Amino acid sequence: MNMDLSVELMHATVQLEQPLGNGTRTVGTGFLISEVAPDGRPRTILVTANHVFQQMPGQVARIGYRVQNPDGSWSYSPQPLRIRDAGGHELWTHHPARDVAAISITAPAEFAKAAIPENYLASDDTFVKYQVEAGDELMALGFPRGLAANQAGFPILRSGRIASYPVAPAKAFPTFLLDFSVFPGNSGGPVFMHNDARRSPGDPAQSPQDVEFIAGLLTQQVELNNERLEIGIVTHAKYIRETLTLIDDPRAPVTVAVVEPVTGARAASAEEAATPR
Repeated sequence: MNMDLSVELMHATVQLEQPLGNGTRTVGTGFLISEVAPDGRPRTILVTANHVFQQMPGQVARIGYRVQNPDGSWSYSPQPLRIRDAGGHELWTHHPARDVAAISITAPAEFAKAAIPENYLASDDTFVKYQVEAGDELMALGFPRGLAANQAGFPILRSGRIASYPVAPAKAFPTFLLDFSVFPGNSGGPVFMHNDARRSPGDPAQSPQDVEFIAGLLTQQVELNNERLEIGIVTHAKYIRETLTLIDDPRAPVTVAVVEPVTGARAASAEEAATPR
């Protein structure tokens, strides 16, 4: 892997919003993945949590593109994104068992270029190969309460440590816990490993190598008796891969988890995120 994933994902992560008509808006996070369609053409896929789109009642959302100006500054330039047809039917694809959604989009050229290649999405083998486990640090991008890092609309980067064990295989453990504060608006944001130098367990004499991959997306927070425990729930990237496959083949096989290991969970709901910018 030969790119700085944290910087590249900063460019590929976008705010999703829909005004509610009462001075508020729903807000979520999404990120762009590049892949090749069955006809061989490259395409750009927007990935987010399914509940982000479901909780937007209108036909058109807004996707927070950013434009670089000639002087090197950036401007926030949200554009319409149709998520339902005139009959109200969903235009996105969602995983039947997990809180994951994907939709093919036509993005501006600079954003299509910023999309992260599909092969950066982790699989079960990725977690096993690099011995990812409790205590490892992961990064997360999002727009908590609809807040961006700056007026240009870039996401806020934070980090947390894996707070559950084990984290694989995804069939048995479809989600895992991340020790960081989750807020409405974080839903759908990418969670990833960035520049963690590791040796391959099969060759301990090998020099450490930088490891970068998208581990999953943030979908929920943990609550107990209506108290936020400052723990996020991450859905494995395996289910993102399956959702991308479902775009072209709705009958493709998907993984059904053996157990649901987390109780007391609540969506990192976009519906509560706040006032217009």
